[in-house]
Amino acid sequence: MHAPSRPWIQLLLIPAMLAMVLGTMAARAAPESGDPSVVITDVTIVDVEAGRTVGPRTVVVKDGRIVSIDAPGVAHMGDSARRIDGRGRYLMPGLMDMHVHLFNLSSHRPPNDWSFAMYVANGVTGVRDMRSDAASMLLVKRWRAAVDNGQLVAPHIVAAGIAVYGKSPEGAAADVDAAADAGADFIKVFSEVPATHWRAIMAEARARSLPVVGHVPASITLLEAARAGQRTGEHLTQVYEACSSAEARTLAERKGLEGDALMSGASAQEGEILEAFDQDVCRRTAKALAATGQVQVPTLVLADEDAFAQHNQPGDDSRWRLLRPDEQRRWQSFLGQYTKEDAGLAARRWPIARNIVSILHQAGVPIMAGTDSPMPGVYPGYSLHEELQLLVASGLTPIEALRTATLEPARFLHIEGASGSVAVGKRADLVLLDADPTKDIGNTQRIRAVVLAGRLLERAELDALINPAAKAPP
Repeated sequence: MHAPSRPWIQLLLIPAMLAMVLGTMAARAAPESGDPSVVITDVTIVDVEAGRTVGPRTVVVKDGRIVSIDAPGVAHMGDSARRIDGRGRYLMPGLMDMHVHLFNLSSHRPPNDWSFAMYVANGVTGVRDMRSDAASMLLVKRWRAAVDNGQLVAPHIVAAGIAVYGKSPEGAAADVDAAADAGADFIKVFSEVPATHWRAIMAEARARSLPVVGHVPASITLLEAARAGQRTGEHLTQVYEACSSAEARTLAERKGLEGDALMSGASAQEGEILEAFDQDVCRRTAKALAATGQVQVPTLVLADEDAFAQHNQPGDDSRWRLLRPDEQRRWQSFLGQYTKEDAGLAARRWPIARNIVSILHQAGVPIMAGTDSPMPGVYPGYSLHEELQLLVASGLTPIEALRTATLEPARFLHIEGASGSVAVGKRADLVLLDADPTKDIGNTQRIRAVVLAGRLLERAELDALINPAAKAPP
C-alpha cells in the first residue's frame, strides 16, 4: 500500500528475530508414499499463454510431471492410476500468490504454517514469502523438501527473501552479504529505508546477483528505483506519488527524514497525494515505467481489508475458525485501532488504485497477483481469488488476470520452463474447475480438484484439509 497510515502496517516495519518452532508442519494430511499416476480425461485446458481454452484433452501426470496431453480415447497407464472425469470441466495451472508472509518476525509468534491447508484448498500451489531471516530460511528449505517428497501438503515456496535495513550504508551492504550467505532468493526493502542505505543495498545486491524487491522507499521516486534495477514495487508504494502532480513537492518535504519521522511525514501527505492524482501524469509515468521492466504487485485486496475493518465482525465469517488463535487476536487488535480517518482515506484510495492499475496495464507494465496475507481481513488462499476479481474490475480481462497468478510469476522467477502453464514436461501443479474462468474470473473458486506436485486432491480431500474434524475419504 501507500506509505503506512495505519497502526498495523508498523508490524511490517520492525526488524526482529524469529522465535521459530516447527509446530504442526507435517500434521496436515501427510500423503502416503508412492502416489499413483493421475489421469484427467476429456478436460478443457486453459491455455494462459495463448489466451484460449483447448479441448477436450486427456492429461496424464506421473512422478510429479505432466507426461502427456492427448486427444480423448488414447489409452494411458494401468489400473493403479487415479482417474478423474474432466468432462465439462477446465484445467488451469496452479495459482501463485506473489506476496505472502509465512513468518512473524516482529511479534515473535510461530510461523504461519496453519495457512498451508488454506492455500492448497484454494488452488494456490505456490507462494513468494516476503520476509524471512537467516533462521527461518532453514525452515523454508525443510518445507520445500517436504512438499517435493510428498510429506507435506503445502504450496511450493517459490521464493523467500530477507529484509535489509542497515544502521548505516556500510551496515546495509553487510546485511545484504549476510542474506546472500543465508540462502535468500531476494532482498526485500521497506518504505522507511533511507536513500543512502537503499543505494548501498542496490549496489551490493547487484554484486551478489540478488534481485531487490519490495516497497519503493519513501524518499526515492518510483522511476529512480525502477531505473536503478529494483525488480518489483509492492502495494503501489510511490506509484501514487508518481501518478500525481505533487510528487516533487512531497518528496522534497521528506528530504532528510529517516525512520519513524520519514514514515509519519509520508503518512501525513497521503490525502494531499490522492487529491493531486493526475491521469495524464500517470500515463506518462506508466509508459516510462514499462520501459524499465519493473513489475508491480498492487495487492488490491488490501482495499477489501479496509471494508473488513469497517463492516465485518470476524466471527460472522465461516473462515474465521481457520485462523490460529494468536492470529485471531491480532486481527481483533487491528479492528480496535481502525479509525474514521483510516476509513475516509481508504474510500478515497480505492478508486484511484483501480485507475492506476488500469493505466499501468494499458502501458504494458507487468503485473503479478499478491495479497499480503494474512493481514487482517486477508484470508490465505481465498484472498487470491478476490485479488483476481479486483484486477478484472481494474480493466484486465479474465485471462489477463489469470496470467498475473500463473505465467507472469513463472517468467519473473525464470521458471517458466517448469511452471506457469499446462504443458508436457512441466511440474504437475494444476487446478480442475467446474466452470470456465476465462468467461468469469469468479469461476476460479469452483474448484473440483487440485494436483500438487503430482498428487491428486479431490474436493472431499480438500475439504478435509481445512476441516480436520471431517473424515477424509479413504
